[in-house]
Amino acid sequence: MENATIPISNLQLAFTVVLVLITGAISSLLKLGLLKSLLWGTLRTFVQLTLVGYALTYVFKINNLWFIIAIITLMCYIASKTAVKRTPNVPNYPSFLAFISLLASTYLVGSIVTILIISPEPWYSARIVIPIFGMILGNSMNGIALSLDRLYAEARSRSAEIEAMLTFGATPWEAIRSSVREAVRAGMTPTINSLMVVGLVSLPGMMTGQILGGADPNEAVRYQIVVMLMVAAAVAIGCLILVGLSYKKLFNEDGALQPFVRQSKT
Repeated sequence: MENATIPISNLQLAFTVVLVLITGAISSLLKLGLLKSLLWGTLRTFVQLTLVGYALTYVFKINNLWFIIAIITLMCYIASKTAVKRTPNVPNYPSFLAFISLLASTYLVGSIVTILIISPEPWYSARIVIPIFGMILGNSMNGIALSLDRLYAEARSRSAEIEAMLTFGATPWEAIRSSVREAVRAGMTPTINSLMVVGLVSLPGMMTGQILGGADPNEAVRYQIVVMLMVAAAVAIGCLILVGLSYKKLFNEDGALQPFVRQSKT
């Protein structure tokens, strides 16, 4: 019985609304203006995850390679659109570049993990591939959003310095290099911080889920180590690709800073 998953009934699940009421009460008491967003987010969580549960049951049953690739590619597309929306200070940024960055980092790291490390049978097992790729995407999406926002912020704050370097003959890359470095660092910092405190301050979601599902804690730890390191690699690769594709958009064809970068900060 100790190694069995403890089921949650519909009635027990409904009790989680109490947690929402507590959060909503805090929001109302402090007049945070978050009550509407909280209720809408809670409703979406219930609906979206319920539908995903049924959908995954269907996908796992089919277990077709091309169907899985199509699903992961769609997930990358949705994640790229979401990442760009999280950077409102970046004007008219093409989500296609974010999509390419996420696609490359997700497929590269995810393939290494599923084929070489976990090695399920078959190697494209939907039950393994989709959760692994989903975890990579969720973290990479946040990382590239932070990197993109920091790149533009750094370029604006250092616009005078960058223009001075261009005047003295520096190439756009040489002038923007320090900003690129800060942008990649910003995207990777949350993941690095998680690596530092995992197991001491927090028990991550995958490890906790496996333990609650009855898995041996030592085996759950092994999987969590794989997850933490794959996320770090994917975030680093995604941020590097995105910033590498993005910094040129800060300059025009003549190698000068774009007007939206030079404009004064408000």
